[in-house]
Amino acid sequence: MPYIEIKTTKKVTDENGEIIKSAMGKAIECFPGKNENWLMVGIEDGIKMWFRGDASEDSALVDVCLLGKVDKNGSEKMTEQICDILEKELGISSERIYVKYSGYENWGWNKSNF
Repeated sequence: MPYIEIKTTKKVTDENGEIIKSAMGKAIECFPGKNENWLMVGIEDGIKMWFRGDASEDSALVDVCLLGKVDKNGSEKMTEQICDILEKELGISSERIYVKYSGYENWGWNKSNF
């Protein structure tokens, strides 16, 4: 049930996309009971984005959506991992990455809700 959406100014190659997807699959384990088996990852690349009024450097916004409450400890660990992943794979400074978390009580799949 987790979904991670990455929006970035950087163009993401197929190879980088696969690496990022796999790394996010490991990072989601920061949350108890979450793993890659139910993870969906979306990457929207090459978008125009201003951070602090400046579009001259690459930036990213990562939205992590979870079924249930967002564990504070898990989100702290995952933010660090997300920043490390995007710095390593895309060269985006962690100072230009926002990560947001949302928890949902209702999540649908396969014609019903969990």
